[in-house]
Amino acid sequence: MEMTGAQWRKSSKSGNNGGDCVEVADNIPGVVLVRDTKDRAGGTLTFQPAAWRGFVELAKAGRPTA
Repeated sequence: MEMTGAQWRKSSKSGNNGGDCVEVADNIPGVVLVRDTKDRAGGTLTFQPAAWRGFVELAKAGRPTA
């Protein structure tokens, strides 16, 4: 997958304390990319946009995803 041009962002709730955070890039058509801020070169997860939206909705509601 070509990730050139991915615009990474992390949650505003993650703070700047170097904690466990993920970054998300959702500007590439048809995919949402997710990576670990502590190991940016360690791999990237790829989700379909609808699946990512569903995950975020469940997380915001405080419900388990599985």
